[in-house]
Amino acid sequence: MPLDASPAPDTRPRTAVLLQWVGMGDLVWHVPYFRSVAQTSRDGQVSVIASPTVFAPQLIGHEPWVREIIDFDRHPRRHEGRKGRHAGVAGLWRMGVELRPLGFERIVLFTNHGNRSLVAVAAKIPERLGYGTSWLQRRFLSHGPFIERYRGPAVSAYKDATAFAIAQGWCAEPIVPSLVVRPDALARMQTRFAHLPRPLHVLAIGCSEPYKQWGDANFAALATELAQAGHGVLMLGGPAERAFADAILARIKPALRARVAAMVDGSVADSVAACALADSCTGNDTGVIQIAAAVGTPTWVVLGPRPLLEHDPKTLHNIAAPSLEAIRPEAVAQTVLNA
Repeated sequence: MPLDASPAPDTRPRTAVLLQWVGMGDLVWHVPYFRSVAQTSRDGQVSVIASPTVFAPQLIGHEPWVREIIDFDRHPRRHEGRKGRHAGVAGLWRMGVELRPLGFERIVLFTNHGNRSLVAVAAKIPERLGYGTSWLQRRFLSHGPFIERYRGPAVSAYKDATAFAIAQGWCAEPIVPSLVVRPDALARMQTRFAHLPRPLHVLAIGCSEPYKQWGDANFAALATELAQAGHGVLMLGGPAERAFADAILARIKPALRARVAAMVDGSVADSVAACALADSCTGNDTGVIQIAAAVGTPTWVVLGPRPLLEHDPKTLHNIAAPSLEAIRPEAVAQTVLNA
């Protein structure tokens, strides 16, 4: 190439990806496919449109394929007691109007909901890709290929995203979710929990719904078994779990409490780092469980009778039973200790 020649312009489309779901685990499941879309986009990056409830800035904001993160304020957290700016049909249209100045040439809708396509139409984005699992959604999309909605026994969100990515040619097979740990958060967690013995076990004690909660007595019994083996235990949750963590600690014998700690005041990035430092993670079906598996930590999720998680069969193990009450902490402890 002549010395004065300019590099060829990047003709790949300026792209946004939109996430339908509102939980941290939902974002984790979609990350590998967002990365794949970025590889076919301008500058190898995408703009991520997601609910603030998924904590995208802390989970993926530092990764190089993320151009920016745009809040999709449709479902605020319950304790906020307000209506989202993008709630309802009018809110979806408003979201699209807000996107117009950004000049997207392509939007990729990771959703089965036809109404999310209104965002793409209102934004006047020419190429609109989505699952196309309903006639309504197909009317708003620019072209296929479309997929059939997953109807099997496992959790569907990852299954649909995988089928969509394969149909579009962004990957040839399912991709196991992974996250990149922030170095600053890793350093903080190494210092904060240096006093805990190793091996170190994380217990994911939070949950978004009461029916997913294993209970303080079970977590206390599991922590006791692990601590009696001479191991360290770190309970992870959010500010809403402060009283719950205190209740668990109160059930643990004083002689063992030096081996057990709780973190309910850390950032999401801190939780990612703590999971990366741990030797195992066990707990409710919550975002921390998905995060732990995504950083490569052997993980057990207490599911009970609910649909299985099948996105990472090597790292994430389902503990299924006719009910949560049927899952005994002593048996879980032996599984973890013998792994």
